[in-house]
Amino acid sequence: MRVLSSVQTPRRQVVRRVQNAVIVLLACLRAAPAVAQQAGSVPFETYTLPNGLQVVLSEDHSTPIVTVNLWYHVGAANEVPGRTGFAHLFEHMMFQGSANVRKAEHFQLVERSGGGLNASTNWDFTNYYETVPSNRLNLALWLEADRMRSLVVNQENLANQRQAVQEELRLRIDNQPYSRAIWEGFSQPFDSAGCFAYGHLLAGSMQDLDSARVEDVDAFFRQYYAPNNATLVVSGDFDPVGARRLIEQFFGGVPRQSDPPATRCEFQFGSVGRRVERTDRNANIPAVSFFFPSPPRNAPDAPAFDLVTSILYDGESSRLNRRLVRAERAALAVQGFGFQRRGPGVVFSLAVANAGVPTARIEELMAEEVAKLGTDSIPHAELVKAQNQARAAAIRNRQTTFGKAEALQAALFIDGDLESVNTEIERYMRVTTADLRRVAQRYLAPENRLTVIVNPPAGGN
Repeated sequence: MRVLSSVQTPRRQVVRRVQNAVIVLLACLRAAPAVAQQAGSVPFETYTLPNGLQVVLSEDHSTPIVTVNLWYHVGAANEVPGRTGFAHLFEHMMFQGSANVRKAEHFQLVERSGGGLNASTNWDFTNYYETVPSNRLNLALWLEADRMRSLVVNQENLANQRQAVQEELRLRIDNQPYSRAIWEGFSQPFDSAGCFAYGHLLAGSMQDLDSARVEDVDAFFRQYYAPNNATLVVSGDFDPVGARRLIEQFFGGVPRQSDPPATRCEFQFGSVGRRVERTDRNANIPAVSFFFPSPPRNAPDAPAFDLVTSILYDGESSRLNRRLVRAERAALAVQGFGFQRRGPGVVFSLAVANAGVPTARIEELMAEEVAKLGTDSIPHAELVKAQNQARAAAIRNRQTTFGKAEALQAALFIDGDLESVNTEIERYMRVTTADLRRVAQRYLAPENRLTVIVNPPAGGN
């Protein structure tokens, strides 16, 4: 799914704050790649090392660069009560040095080679990636293998990275307008007893991080950061024979660990409907948010649901923007995005009230537009527009070696079918207007909606 916004010219500074508040949510903790990524055939070959590491190779000699992309199949969904935030913590810990790499040297070595790197945390996985000149493939593979085998997990590294993560939470969530309400809104539709996997904050809690012991963190690493719980994708300009040799050389000796427990989520669509209000000390303007649980990414209804929500909030011609911002001038800005996951995901929309417009009016207009998707006929032109947007996203995402690597990872781990990397867009093209109406009736119903009203402090800031 996509991060999208619709804005009006007045109050540009306030709109920009809203945009930044939403965009910053994804700056470090990034959502899973969009489903609609098909833009031509992506070649690949795959095999598995004896220690369980899945390997996918995808040659592309159009540019002299290569991406090494490693997904560990661990995210917030694998955490347990009292031990949340560990997946995000390890996104930072993994750069604190290993047997042959000093603290922060991972960044230095890659950047000095002319490459770039980063990492991100999701509910279902954590990814680490380097894009380097083709002749430095050996460096990227060696760096990833060295920290998989011998990451330094000690009290010093835990203490400094715990502080870094907590400061990041304060900066990106606690001190940004609407951010706390948004992050909590992603977890609130899910009962923490039946679906703790998605029923707690992606970033974890300050209290759990404070109570984390080095023994707990080390056990988490040993269980989840193992070759049999990871997938390595190499995409770009490389020789497959040479790449296989390097992968065996660097990763072949990393010991396999016991298989981690499966995640569990018991959830019933239609069990969400409720409304909550909260005060946000960082907000100057009230806002209304709708959260709808969405089908898993590989579910039959996922493409139609993605398209119907695109019609709802995607771009200036979206229904919410046309009605709330242009026609009624009730909202200053409308934004929306969603997370697709292995389990049920969440789609979200936010409308910031215009001057003097009560949140009750915003909520009424949003509910009307959502209801129309399930009751009125959806013009074919709107379907085609949404499908074209999905196709355009596919093209954009596959213009880089990193984008292709992420598409392959998502196909294999989220969809459970590597072949879907080359067939997924066909599911979008088969969607009909009747499908849109049907999924809107099922997933956008009031009983499946969490409504969050965000108010500024009484008397202003």
